[in-house]
Amino acid sequence: MSAIYLQHFGLTQAPFSITPNPAFFYGGHERGDMLAALLYAVTHGEGIVKVTGEVGSGKTMLCRMLEHQLPAQIDAIYLVNPSLGPDEVLYAIAAELGLDARDWRADEVLRRLNGELIARHAQGRQVVLLVEEAQAMPLETLEAVRLLTNLETAREKLLQIVLFGQPELDEHLALPRMRQLAERITHSFFVPPLPPRLVAAFLQFRLRAAGYTGGPLFSPAAVRLIARSSGGIVRRINILADKALMAAFADDAVTVSARHARQAMAEAPFHAARGLAGARAWLALGLGACALAALSVWAASAWAATPLPRTQLKFDRIYTMILAIPAKTTVGIQ
Repeated sequence: MSAIYLQHFGLTQAPFSITPNPAFFYGGHERGDMLAALLYAVTHGEGIVKVTGEVGSGKTMLCRMLEHQLPAQIDAIYLVNPSLGPDEVLYAIAAELGLDARDWRADEVLRRLNGELIARHAQGRQVVLLVEEAQAMPLETLEAVRLLTNLETAREKLLQIVLFGQPELDEHLALPRMRQLAERITHSFFVPPLPPRLVAAFLQFRLRAAGYTGGPLFSPAAVRLIARSSGGIVRRINILADKALMAAFADDAVTVSARHARQAMAEAPFHAARGLAGARAWLALGLGACALAALSVWAASAWAATPLPRTQLKFDRIYTMILAIPAKTTVGIQ
């Protein structure tokens, strides 16, 4: 779909695809340094490494870049299904190493894994296990992964592990029962959102990587809108930029204006959800205020027209209703 505008803007490929492509890796705002540190940790046998970040912040891109830049003597294997049980994860890792473990018992799988890792170590090779979406792993599976770090020679670990996950992974590791795994983590990295001041540079970098040779394609106002709406989350920036380019192409425009950025924001699911939530909150407040005003008028009329004892009873009931309205209104609308 995005390919429609490529010729119009002088592009050779889609610049804002959300598929992780190492050619589009942006090394700004600590990402380049983080990649260098990951490479150092893996190549020097630093045990378990953890990388966390919000959804869409660029963890998968870092994972792909790490694999892309690993030295030739390091074999990278993936754990693609984090929801596996403790025994199932052993079979999955064995399959990644090319072992047919279908008829083996779990304890036999572990022994064969150890033998395979020792054989590769004897050949001068290292193995690194890359685990994505690690926050979705059952705690028992995380513990089974930790036990794999016990596979070692007298001097070196036979298996390096890099955990990529959302911030919930840190919550899991903070549990008392996960203390042993937490203590095995030698390096922890957090992938931060891009600050607004770097969004223009990020957009220009992606455009250049896609073959663009002209000047700034996004107006300063459009960049500010994209930065604010995305919250600095890379995936959201890419989605908004792609939609804004489509809007500019539809207008036969040569630059992306604030109007095109607003059109993109209106179509973006995350921006629409946030706007709807805000509208619901304001609606709840408005309904609550109207109800309070109506009840206040009713209370004043009741106070003037009713003898004191009955009026006091009515006022108590009205006060109770007023206290209940905001919470009930908000819950009902949400």
